[in-house]
Amino acid sequence: MAAPPARARDQIQMRDPFVLPVSAERRYYLFGTTDTNAWSGLGTGFDCYASADLLAWEGPIPAFRPPAGFWANTQFWAPEVHVYRGRWYMFASFAGPGRRRGTQVLVADAPAGPYLPHSDGPVTPGAWECLDGSLHIDAAGRPWIVYCHEWVQIRDGGMYAQRLADDLSRAVGEPLLLFTASQAPWTNGFPDPRSPGMNFVTDGPFLHRAADGSLLMLWSSSGREGYAMGVARSTGGVTGPWFHAERPVFAKDGGHGMLFRTFAGALMMTLHAPNDTPRERPCFIPVREVAGGLVIDA
Repeated sequence: MAAPPARARDQIQMRDPFVLPVSAERRYYLFGTTDTNAWSGLGTGFDCYASADLLAWEGPIPAFRPPAGFWANTQFWAPEVHVYRGRWYMFASFAGPGRRRGTQVLVADAPAGPYLPHSDGPVTPGAWECLDGSLHIDAAGRPWIVYCHEWVQIRDGGMYAQRLADDLSRAVGEPLLLFTASQAPWTNGFPDPRSPGMNFVTDGPFLHRAADGSLLMLWSSSGREGYAMGVARSTGGVTGPWFHAERPVFAKDGGHGMLFRTFAGALMMTLHAPNDTPRERPCFIPVREVAGGLVIDA
């Protein structure tokens, strides 16, 4: 069977884009929420795409399809892939009948998969509505998951960190609250019939170690002009304290991003924009570090 033709970025419908550069191949792998309707109906899985130049993308490549008996059947969201101890680990969020939404760890022996369950269900707390778990390795080499406790359960969404076992198969520590969404000066509360009062969203954390040794966290919420992405900074490691930039780094109709370096060494930010289905597309934006945060590099 002939391989599907390469496609441009603006031909790929995707939310929550995540780019994994693989130096040995000089190729970038692009993952994200790829079900046509991510909000309802049965989840198909996750596709990925591969490119040598961030312009022409091969795919879709089926990176994950749920095996028989898989606990989740809907809302397959926000896969991100990390190399850890010689294997590729996918952190992704799922929902299923009679189960809270949570982030499960999958594993593969190649960047494009196929990925199979590694943890026994979600590694996030079973009684909580959680999503968007992200792997962070601290300065001592210990693995953590950073994730969102969803606003639909607690109104003011929380950002949490929790230690993982060295093999990433389970959580071994207690959840540690890093901050709530309303603490950032750029977030905007909103009413919702499912949750009386004002509500605040936490979405899509991604941690990046800056040149000065501090940690920067990209994360998304509802801002003054719609879906937006801000930056928080910690000089005390993943447990904080975390301090928020006054304004979002991306202010209008886009978010859930991450950072990666190109093979030429440029720092790039990904996000999806616009924020409405089915028009969302992955975007790549050059950025640079400044004191206390990030700015888009014009």
